[in-house]
Amino acid sequence: MSDLSKYSKEFLLGLLETMFRIRMFEEKAAECFMKGMLAGNIHLCIGQEGSTAGASAALEERDYITSTHRGHGHCIAKGAKSDLAIAELFGKKTGYCKGKGGSMHIVDVDLGILGANGIVGAGIPIAAGSGLASKIMGSDAVTMCFFGDSASNQGTFHESINMAAAWDLPVVFLCENNGYGVSVPIHKVTNTENLAVRAKAYDIPGVTVDGSDPLAVYEAAKQAVARARAGKGPSLVETLVYRWQGHYCGDPANYRPKEYLEEAHRKDPIALFSKRLVDEGAATKDEVDGLEATVRAEIEAAAAWADSCEYPDPAEALTDVYSTDNERCVVR
Repeated sequence: MSDLSKYSKEFLLGLLETMFRIRMFEEKAAECFMKGMLAGNIHLCIGQEGSTAGASAALEERDYITSTHRGHGHCIAKGAKSDLAIAELFGKKTGYCKGKGGSMHIVDVDLGILGANGIVGAGIPIAAGSGLASKIMGSDAVTMCFFGDSASNQGTFHESINMAAAWDLPVVFLCENNGYGVSVPIHKVTNTENLAVRAKAYDIPGVTVDGSDPLAVYEAAKQAVARARAGKGPSLVETLVYRWQGHYCGDPANYRPKEYLEEAHRKDPIALFSKRLVDEGAATKDEVDGLEATVRAEIEAAAAWADSCEYPDPAEALTDVYSTDNERCVVR
């Protein structure tokens, strides 16, 4: 466990604030979904906040991320605004993709968010492409690729990580292993104790860390980012996390043993980190409580604003769908 004295108070409270923001955003999204206020479905990352906040803290503004169907937290940690993100979930025209992308397709290229993605493993080759672009352009920008345990069994994972390793691309492959691919325990479909060991096949660094400890994740991610930025190629970082809900919001998750959820709550990254900051004198309880209240008010205001916004005009259904330089090629 990292010595808190190594870090500034601002950094530590920033980590906690990010975790609060992700948790409260997801809780509000779940509340709105269960009330029938959101179309489609949503996949929540409640319980995984320590991994997302810690990994993202190792990035700089000029860096990029690719995300997954469970990607609200990744986008928020990279700087996405809560109001624009929840407006997108509501399908409103003020959302990040004008309400046309929804939960699984939040994008803001200016923030380095190359997109959440509804297809398992689809963000991995996009990250490799982003890393290749950085190398071709002579940029030292790093791309962090978030994906889940099951995506590591996709061909996209092996092909992309092989290319990144062969060409020394500045990519950090960040696997958030919550133990389940939908309803299938990962160790029923893999033959290794952990997934980071797969890095050996490509002769790159691979490490497994406790995803409930944001500082452990931060240190592992920081090392991987530094390696990538120095032109030494990719790394594979596996964080062991818990998915509090089922695969999607409303999934009863009867396929999981009760011990899984008991351990998940025992290792709540927000509760553990908050307690540690107070116990070790890095922050006071009033500061932690005040931060929590401030973020909660922000999320409530964001949801209220998003609910008040207008839906896109149906006449714009095909706007932003097709692109052409031929003015005569018009979809009618």
